[in-house]
Amino acid sequence: MSHQTIIIVDFGGQYNQLIARRVRENNVYCEVVPYKDAIKAIREKKPVGIIFTGGPASVYQPSAPDIDAAVYDMGIPILGICYGAQLMAQALGGKVERQQRQEFGKIPIQATGGLIQQVVDSDVSWMSHNDQIVQPPAGFATTATSELCPYAAIEDAARKLYAVQFHPEVEHTPFGRAFLRVFLYEVCGCTGDWTTASFVQATIEDIQKTVGEGRVLCALSGGVDSTVCAVLTHKAIGERLTCVFVDHGLMRKNEGDEVMDTLAKEFKLNVIRVNAGERFLAKLAGVTDPEQKRKIIGAEFIEVFTEEAQKLGKMDFLLQGTIYPDIIESGVGDAALIKSHHNVGGLPEKLGFTLLEPLRLLFKDEVRRVGTQLGIPRFIVQRQPFPGPGLAVRCLGEVREDKLFILRESDAILRQEIAAAHLDEEIWQYFTVLPNLRSVGVMGDERTYAHAVGIRAVTSTDAMTSDWARIPYEVLERISTRIVNEVSGVNRILYDCTTKPPSTIEWE
Repeated sequence: MSHQTIIIVDFGGQYNQLIARRVRENNVYCEVVPYKDAIKAIREKKPVGIIFTGGPASVYQPSAPDIDAAVYDMGIPILGICYGAQLMAQALGGKVERQQRQEFGKIPIQATGGLIQQVVDSDVSWMSHNDQIVQPPAGFATTATSELCPYAAIEDAARKLYAVQFHPEVEHTPFGRAFLRVFLYEVCGCTGDWTTASFVQATIEDIQKTVGEGRVLCALSGGVDSTVCAVLTHKAIGERLTCVFVDHGLMRKNEGDEVMDTLAKEFKLNVIRVNAGERFLAKLAGVTDPEQKRKIIGAEFIEVFTEEAQKLGKMDFLLQGTIYPDIIESGVGDAALIKSHHNVGGLPEKLGFTLLEPLRLLFKDEVRRVGTQLGIPRFIVQRQPFPGPGLAVRCLGEVREDKLFILRESDAILRQEIAAAHLDEEIWQYFTVLPNLRSVGVMGDERTYAHAVGIRAVTSTDAMTSDWARIPYEVLERISTRIVNEVSGVNRILYDCTTKPPSTIEWE
């Protein structure tokens, strides 16, 4: 099934993937492509519109990311954002320079006409730039200004070329969503044919076409992503899907049993459970570096799947619940590596599988909507996100069974109390962390030297950015009291109140 497509040309900016999410929120399909591959993708995909993203470079540098100037003569509407706006201006004869006074953060702007004035007259916008347009190209009208930026928005409506210095994709630009919608629907002529139902139908057809009569081995973790992935693929190919659930001993309390009860019994999936806890702990013994932990766990997963595949006979595909944030944070294209994900890359050629990742271009909220469309119960669709390496990345320092016990018990208490306070659907993700830190305390008139447990709770919609959750003090007090009283070896509770960025959601 074909859809109207928006091509997002990636110039390496920090907000680039949010643009894709904003486009999809409008029921419009989009693909993000590196600038080096953009012209080829545009000619092949024949998009109804193009968006140039921001980026860290300066357009006047000799090695700055660029795109073939032929793109401006294709008759396809283009919206340039920040770096993309400057690139467009320079390519068409304008001028871009570095300024002595830069704009960062919430900056008031005044609309003076054109596309932007259809949605706002004056408001704050999110700016993040050192350079700016100082002379627009011929034929461009100024449509918005700020105190320090006389060309905050310019456009050549006749050629359907639009450039904005601010970032409409971020929450800090209140009118940003409306502005993008006007560009998509009024300029590009989008009709909103990208829906959850259409994705499910198209993906099932694509899986059937890709797999043919082949057999698929699913890397099932029991989390939202892998569950939706498995149910979707099961609808496409039925019994030719075999799911392998590796219980690596790094799950939350009772989670292994819950996975089997839910997926094997309720959904009738063919699930094989592999109890490999001792094996993973042995591999992790003495390892403290977080990247090394992730790589060890990822490699061990591959080994387990290889062994199971050999027992099951010939398997043609390895199915994984990889989603877009996994791809981005693993350093794809020009993106910087933030942390390795065990389910992205690193599959040795000798494995013999073809990788099948039907959710790899979806954000978490889109995956949840797909799960609902498939009829997966709400308690699974809304399940807490859980990293593939499990509690290993919440156990700082060496991973040991005594430390995992503290994590499981404290995390279970946290989840119970968050649910009891009816906050479980307001908070995106919440869990406990063992920071490998001991401190002095007093319990029962005796000195203790025990572990500190950290609590991480964040609000988010896409896992790309997040804010710390404002849990009421009385709820935090109950959580703290219960953990200290009920979990042996803990005498101090800490609360993490940092955003992403600069931190990540997980501690490792």
